[in-house]
Amino acid sequence: QVQLVESGGGLVQPGGSLRLSCTASGFTLEYYTIGWFRQAPGKEREGVSCSSLSDGSTYYADSVKGRFTISRDNAKNTVYLQMNSLKPEDTAVYYCARKSARDRHYCGSWLPGDFSSWGQGTQVTVSS
Repeated sequence: QVQLVESGGGLVQPGGSLRLSCTASGFTLEYYTIGWFRQAPGKEREGVSCSSLSDGSTYYADSVKGRFTISRDNAKNTVYLQMNSLKPEDTAVYYCARKSARDRHYCGSWLPGDFSSWGQGTQVTVSS
């Protein structure tokens, strides 16, 4: 059974850092493109970052470029999202997601609808 579990969220002050983890079970994460998404109250789910299987390329939303870093630890079957210089507007529930087996090689447009399996999310709150 494919499962993704996010962890590492919490309350942090502006300018602080958090590292989110996305641990996979039921499949080998290194063989799939993985994305991080977030959803703030009253807003649509949006892409934050994507790690492509095909060539290891990584992509970031403009709003997080230079502050967030996506990485993989294949030995732990885990993908991370290191978030630095956090801002109040980063407050959201953060989700990791996996592409389907048929479409697993590329991030492409990395829209939420392009991803087939999702974790339950972890809350990140940036506030003083």
